Amino acid sequence: MFMGEYQHNIDEKGRMIIPAKFRESLGSTFILTRGMDQCIFGYPLEEWQVIEEKLKSLPFTKKDARAFTRFFFSGAAECQLDKQGRVNVAPQLREYAKLEKDCVVIGVSNRIEIWSKPIWENYFAASEESFGEIAESLMDFDL
Repeated sequence: MFMGEYQHNIDEKGRMIIPAKFRESLGSTFILTRGMDQCIFGYPLEEWQVIEEKLKSLPFTKKDARAFTRFFFSGAAECQLDKQGRVNVAPQLREYAKLEKDCVVIGVSNRIEIWSKPIWENYFAASEESFGEIAESLMDFDL
């Protein structure tokens, strides 16, 4: 399980340190792909395989299913940690998430998310304001 929030930098070559607390669960080889809300999702290979199976079961005759799977898989890249615990984030993913220097890496249950610090701060502030309403709307999911 991934949880917590960590501040890191991305260098001019697109490398960033993955927090030590995430490295063992993530594994030496993992998948990065476009996420929701302009961040990058990172999955251990085992979790990626589960998601891949679920997405393969979506009906390809549905326009939304095709669009989502294209978005999700076309941005995916198999990544490896170097000896310093860094990952090289692909240029198209850096561009999508607007990663320039200051980044935030968060743990979200079965995945990590990599955010541009300014985008994360804006997202978090907006979500924090409506946290009560969000929690109330999730009561239908028996949380």
